This record gives sequence, structure tokens and C-alpha cells, in this order.
Amino acid sequence: MRAKTVTAGCLAAAAMLCSGAATGATPPGPTGPTPSDTPVPRIVTLAPHATEMVFAAGAGRDIVATVSSSDYPAQALRIPRIGNGIQIDVERIVALRPDLVIAWRPMGAARTLAPIASRLHIPILYLAPKALREIPADIAALGRRLGTAAQASDAAARLSARIDALTARYAGRRTVPTFIEVGSAPLYTLGKDPLTNDVLHICGAANIYADTPIPAPQVSAESVLQARPDAVVIASTDPHRLAARTRYWAGLRLPAAIERHVYGIDPDTLFRPGPRLVTAAEALCRDLDRARAP
Repeated sequence: MRAKTVTAGCLAAAAMLCSGAATGATPPGPTGPTPSDTPVPRIVTLAPHATEMVFAAGAGRDIVATVSSSDYPAQALRIPRIGNGIQIDVERIVALRPDLVIAWRPMGAARTLAPIASRLHIPILYLAPKALREIPADIAALGRRLGTAAQASDAAARLSARIDALTARYAGRRTVPTFIEVGSAPLYTLGKDPLTNDVLHICGAANIYADTPIPAPQVSAESVLQARPDAVVIASTDPHRLAARTRYWAGLRLPAAIERHVYGIDPDTLFRPGPRLVTAAEALCRDLDRARAP
């Protein structure tokens, strides 16, 4: 697997895209997409997780354009690009005559597109799950809306079964206080991010910064040392980076690092609120269970 890392700047941009409100567009709701009797044959996705969700629902062939960061599944790489999550080619999107635009939150590219989409009666659907179980629910609802209900329902059922298994496996186990390191220069973490914190809860863990009122706070090494997490999760799969960060925290005498409870994870799977987050949760739960062992 290609080694990946994520910068604090990337996370800050993601955090901005996860907040705010817009008018003239379909608002996000606790149950995700609403069903429709009319299949949607032409889709534009404005976030990589939206692309993954549409493919999981069985309608990937109907995506006519997406953003530069949509790189999964492999078929997504063949879809024409219309910009990134912040800047997009509005004229090109209009020329594609989409029946549906799917975004993350009403900011960035979605906010730019919203006024003209409203005038042209192009609906914008926001997919912003706040709990792991909402991901399969959103996939099933997408299938009903896009005319791929059977395939989407099967995919959703498989994901739900895996979530059920995770929940049962780690229920009642000792809570593992956990620090998620997103960026190191400066030091960034995840705070009040409901989806990530729900994943940790399923694993029987707890984010030491869960009560911080913003999604991606900058923190000090001193505050991490004071919190004394039992595990550190690094948003990278680069072995050299993981080794360097383990040495850094061990040098500061953080017990979790001294005891080698520093774990790396692919940031695309952990921070994209799509179906691969279930896979990330399974890996994360296994790692954190090692930190729990006596």
C-alpha cells in the first residue's frame, strides 16, 4: 500500500468543509439521503467520500464529474475532474447537465455552486454522517434514490454486520484514552469530531480531546503528556514517519510511546466518512486492543 500522510493544513480545510449552512440546497439530515422514485442518471460528486459512497451504492457509472482528490475505487480515476473541494469549474458543471450534485457540507465548492444550482433546479445532496452506522444507512438510501436499491442494500447490510461485530467484540472492555496526531509541525489533533469519536467509542476507546469545541484543534505536547493517553494514533502509513514520531514521544517520556503503543493508519480511510471507514475502524480497534492488554 502506498504510504500516506496528512498535513495540518489539509485537516483544517476539511474541518471548514464540515461546518456551516447554505440555502437553496438539500440540507443534511440524521438519516442521510431521501429516497426518490426517479433514478438519477447524471451525478457530480464534490468530495472523495461522496464518490466512494456512490460506487458502494452501485451507481458509480453514473458519475459524470468529480474532484481531484477522488481516487478510490480505481474506476474513479477515469472520471473527468472539475476542480477540488474548494475551487471548481462551475461553467463546466452546468454544461454537464447533472441531475444531482453530492457534497460533504455546504462550504467550499458546494457553497460556490449552490446559487446557480438553485436557479437551475439542480439538487445538492449533502452526505455528512455523524456516526459509523449512518454510513451504511446513507448507502442504502442512495441506492433507493439512484435506482440501485438491491446492490446498495446488500453493501449496506454487509457493512452493518461488520459494525455490529465490532461493537459486540469490544463492548465492556477497559476504555483506552487515545491521542490522534494529525499534524506535527505544529501539533494538530481531532477534537469534537462526532464520527471519529464514535469510531473510538465502538473500539472501547476515548479521544483525549473529545471535549475540545472545534474539530481540529492545535495542541501542545505538554497537554498530551498531561493527559497521558494509553495509545497514540498517527495519521500516516509511512514507517519512517511512524518511527520518528515514536522516538519523539518516547523522548518526551510519554508512556504510550515507551511501551510502543504508537500506531499508524491511512488518513484517507480514517478521515473520509465513507465505506472504507469501517475497514479503518476494524484496524484501529485491533491496534487499540493491544494498548489495552496488560
